[in-house]
Amino acid sequence: MQFSSEHIAIFLAVMDKGSFSAAARSLKRVPSAVSMAIANMEAELGYALFERSSREPRPTEKAKALEPHARMIAEQLKLLQVHAQELSMDLESILNIGVAADINPDYLLPALSELTQRYPLLKVNVVTAAQDDIIEMLHARKIQLCLVYGGLYVNGDEQFQYLGSESLVATISASHIALAHPAGVFIEDLVNVRQIMIASHTQEIRDVRSLVATNYWQTDNFQMALGMVEAGMGWGNLPYSLIYTQLQKGKLKQLQFKNTKNELRLPVHAMWLKGESLQKGAKELVELMNIHQPIVPNFD
Repeated sequence: MQFSSEHIAIFLAVMDKGSFSAAARSLKRVPSAVSMAIANMEAELGYALFERSSREPRPTEKAKALEPHARMIAEQLKLLQVHAQELSMDLESILNIGVAADINPDYLLPALSELTQRYPLLKVNVVTAAQDDIIEMLHARKIQLCLVYGGLYVNGDEQFQYLGSESLVATISASHIALAHPAGVFIEDLVNVRQIMIASHTQEIRDVRSLVATNYWQTDNFQMALGMVEAGMGWGNLPYSLIYTQLQKGKLKQLQFKNTKNELRLPVHAMWLKGESLQKGAKELVELMNIHQPIVPNFD
């Protein structure tokens, strides 16, 4: 027998409702149509699905054996219908997002959570890398949308939406001795102390505002950079919202400068290519990120 979606719906309705009449009401059919459909299925299968010796039909052992498979197929059919409807609304089948490694993920996650509730079958890939790698991926069309820091210049091929701002602060390990003078240091003193950078291993640094030292080590991973600074391997310009807890616990120390404020404030942008129109999911995600602003600690 070749099972159809109609066969499965009728079979499961009788299993769930316990009678042909109740199943018929749930399916908006007459009881005789449901009873006949079950009888036809049994004739084709060559065995009974329901015992009719009592007032209400009772599922046979063979019907119970078929039930989990029928439910799995019914659920898959529902998902297929939802996905087909989503695609008819110009929803992309896959949304590829890039996030610079030192961007606070709270700019993305609450909005992405709401988006997936709207479109549960939308497949989302999130790539985290150094900012210059993320921008290169955007121009190579490997991602449709990215979250990056705003630069010193405007690229005519890029379009962006301002989402908020982040303060990068020069930070060292609490046990670091090179810059631990209680009265503070001059910012130019950082030039001769090793800096830990979050940067691409293949792309040139496009925005050098956070680069100060002549000697620097680099990684494309924020957690690795944070661990290197905590271990006393060097100082780093790190996002305040992501290191606030370590500062409060005393694991890290925010440097005090004698001649300037220790803060590099950068805009956080959602960015896409101007010539590539955002599809429904990406467009709504940008709108949601505007609504769901992250709660970040105040910079002192």
